[in-house]
Amino acid sequence: VPTALHQLYYDPNIENKNLAQKWLMQAQVSPQAWQFCWALLSPDKVPEIQYFGASALHTKISRYWSDIPTDQYESLKSQLFSQIACFSSGSKMVLTRLCVALASLALNTMPEAWPGAVAEMVRVFQEEGGGVDGRARCLALLELLTVLPEEFQTSRLPQYRKGQVRGALGREWGSVCPLLQQLLRRADSPGAVKARVLRCLSSWVLLDVPLNESEGLVHDCFSALSDPELFDTAVEAIVNAISQPDSQRYVNTLLKLVPRVLALQDQLREAVQNGDMETCHGICRIAVTLGENHSRTLLEQVDHWQSFLALVNMIMFCTGIPGHYPVNETTSSLTLTFWYTLQDEIMSFESDKQAVYLQVYRPVYFQLVDVLLHKAQFPSDHEYASWSSDEKEQFRIYRVDISDTLMYVYEMLGAELLSNLYDKLGRLLTNTEQPTSWQHTEALLYGFQSIAETIDVNYSDVIPGLIGLIPRISINNVQLADTVMFTIGALAEWLADHPVMLSSVLPLVLQALGNPDLSVSSVSTLKKICRECKYDLPPYATNIVAVSQEVLIKQIHKTSQCMWLMQALGFLLSALPVEDILRNLHSLITPYIQQLEKLADETPNPSNKLAIIHILGLLSNLFTTLDISKQDDESADGSAPPVKATPPPPGPNPVVVVLQQVFALIQKVLSKWLNDSQVVEAVCAIFEKSVKTLLHDFAPMVSQLSEMLGQMYSTIPQASALDLTRQMVHIFASETDHFPPIKALFELVTSVTLSVFQQGPRDHPDIVDSFMQLQAQALKRKPDLFLSESLDVKAVFHCGILSLKFPEAPTVKSTCLFFTELLPHCSDVPPLARVVQEDGKLLVQAVLEGIGGGASRSLMDQFAEVLFSLNKHCFSLLAVWLKEALQPPGFPSSRITTEQKDNFSQQILRERVNKRRVKDMVKEFTLLCRGLHGTEYAAEY
Repeated sequence: VPTALHQLYYDPNIENKNLAQKWLMQAQVSPQAWQFCWALLSPDKVPEIQYFGASALHTKISRYWSDIPTDQYESLKSQLFSQIACFSSGSKMVLTRLCVALASLALNTMPEAWPGAVAEMVRVFQEEGGGVDGRARCLALLELLTVLPEEFQTSRLPQYRKGQVRGALGREWGSVCPLLQQLLRRADSPGAVKARVLRCLSSWVLLDVPLNESEGLVHDCFSALSDPELFDTAVEAIVNAISQPDSQRYVNTLLKLVPRVLALQDQLREAVQNGDMETCHGICRIAVTLGENHSRTLLEQVDHWQSFLALVNMIMFCTGIPGHYPVNETTSSLTLTFWYTLQDEIMSFESDKQAVYLQVYRPVYFQLVDVLLHKAQFPSDHEYASWSSDEKEQFRIYRVDISDTLMYVYEMLGAELLSNLYDKLGRLLTNTEQPTSWQHTEALLYGFQSIAETIDVNYSDVIPGLIGLIPRISINNVQLADTVMFTIGALAEWLADHPVMLSSVLPLVLQALGNPDLSVSSVSTLKKICRECKYDLPPYATNIVAVSQEVLIKQIHKTSQCMWLMQALGFLLSALPVEDILRNLHSLITPYIQQLEKLADETPNPSNKLAIIHILGLLSNLFTTLDISKQDDESADGSAPPVKATPPPPGPNPVVVVLQQVFALIQKVLSKWLNDSQVVEAVCAIFEKSVKTLLHDFAPMVSQLSEMLGQMYSTIPQASALDLTRQMVHIFASETDHFPPIKALFELVTSVTLSVFQQGPRDHPDIVDSFMQLQAQALKRKPDLFLSESLDVKAVFHCGILSLKFPEAPTVKSTCLFFTELLPHCSDVPPLARVVQEDGKLLVQAVLEGIGGGASRSLMDQFAEVLFSLNKHCFSLLAVWLKEALQPPGFPSSRITTEQKDNFSQQILRERVNKRRVKDMVKEFTLLCRGLHGTEYAAEY
């Protein structure tokens, strides 16, 4: 063991380290561990070796308790006591492991075999002797008492024992509490002892010891807050004590704590003045914990309403603590959830009671809005420039949290909140006396945007005024411009109902499009306006298209914003007459088509590859949203679409017209780039997006696209081609006119993929995954495809069985889906019935192999679905297959007995109705197969 430990700690070779670790893990659980543990603890060994000995002891006691004969409990206990006494002035890490080992022994023997365990621990350590000084003994006892509840929280005790032991520990609190109080109150107790007492209290209160029993100790913790050495541990102890779920039962104790918390305000103000962030943080945590966990209880104590209001105001002080988050303070963010909780409690009272509380608390919440908007303000430009990128990101997230809080508070304050913000903004922008800072304007707009983004503001009478104010804002800064953009975007739905206001904001958005710094906000706002207001935009369309074209040609925006911009234009064009759509498409796309023609003639290289993918991406995104059917425009309540809705115009869809024009060019690009999966993916994406949007309008393209896909896939099989085939099968396989080309394509890609399987599919898990999804889709939409002479159903079935054994979870999931779609067709598709009858046993074996440990545990639900489906559609055969498959010893796992296998088999065969039950059976069985049954892993499962 010492050699292996030396390797683990000091050998530079990582392989040796790993081997040593593996060997040591096995040594710990071996029967010999009992002998060598004590030897490794001898005083002549170095701490690392002693630590391993103590850890091995803990492992044996906590995991292999049943191996220990009852008559050895006493000697094991006394050996541990004496080792702890020896190490109380030795290595701290070894002492802790020994305490954890004794704690584990206590948990396994209380209350029957070792009644009064804690009282005995206290007695043993208070006796003089052993040549160990009193302070070291006292610290060792406190360490033991601290780890005991911690070990209980992580122990692997069965559920019924947990209840017994928790009760026994609760009864032992009577021995612990007076000891802790005595040590904390003694004037001569060293700081280290007091700190350990506070840690010990923290550990015990997590067992839900009654708050009224630890009341005195909690008050002592408040007294300890004035000692800087003890401050942090005292905060932890107080927070743990008052956040225990059980603590709300002790109303009188809680009421006595409120003045103690309020009394911390002087210390808090002093800390703020001295810039002592840690102290601010700690005091704020205490106030928020009391408020957040007990607001209901404290609100209900009507006689004490003033002291609770004082606590709320103290938390308000913490929310508005001076300085900018996260650079000068980190406290304010702790308070936000308190405001949610308090509001929830107030709003949950019945209406008479609620009205009384609202009288007191509505003004508090209006004040909160002012405080939050003040905290959301950007610092001065000079100061902001000095922040690190990490600080700027934390500030961004903090503002999002404030935004969420404002949105929540709106539910309590309602329309008055918007009027309030509007009045402030109006005064700010029309006040000619004092120059206003942009930060102030930005924060008020941010408040508006937070609410308008998620709440329907259509009924609000202040929005027209707000839109009137926006052009008056002098925008001289990126953050303010961004917020103006996002605010307009948040009002897009309102603009759809009040289109007359578009003319005052659209010019601002189009102007912002030309500024690279406003890329995200201006493009996303234009996209929202084009999506929500498309029927009111035709008068502005020429202008929007012209500005968009200009910024695209100047390459002002990054790739993803260019894609969004194309989506915006797709929405915009959808509402125009067909001839206008075609005219705009022509001017919009022609420059890109010319560029693509040039690129198609060049020899492939990395830079022209990026350019090709970019152009294909622009087309895909344009076709994603260009939809001339009026299907999406039902109003929110599901009533009829707007009056403007008309039947789609006759003639081909504009997207199809464009696709037919560029089809030859796309084929040319493909022929050069067939080897490159990213280019192939980009080509497939154009058609996939178009098919999804156009649905049956895509029909004229079906036969030429099927032909191209077939050629493409036969030359170099790629997953994206299979995904596009799946889309086509989904939409067109059931249509008589399009069945022949779809059938031919389906058979071709199937036979090509079968040859991929013959050559070794392990390198192409993505193809296998997409192939299984395609087969499942075909079974779902058009099982007749499997009646064809040209389709080798048996080979497809065998591919499925191979795919079940892939290590990639998504591939296995898709394969299980394929089998659950296939099995119901045993009754109506003869070729499928034949193959299941002949080879179903192979499927059962593969599924059992996966459950037995061959597959990731996350896939067990999918395997259960296959078994359930087999049981439902091939019951008599499954009974035979399970019996034969489970016959060989050691299959599907060497850890399983014949009896357990029979039991599993019978359970599965009995359950043909409740799929959930089958999933539970499979989970249970897989844990047995993996040797994890009854472990902490099983608990997480």
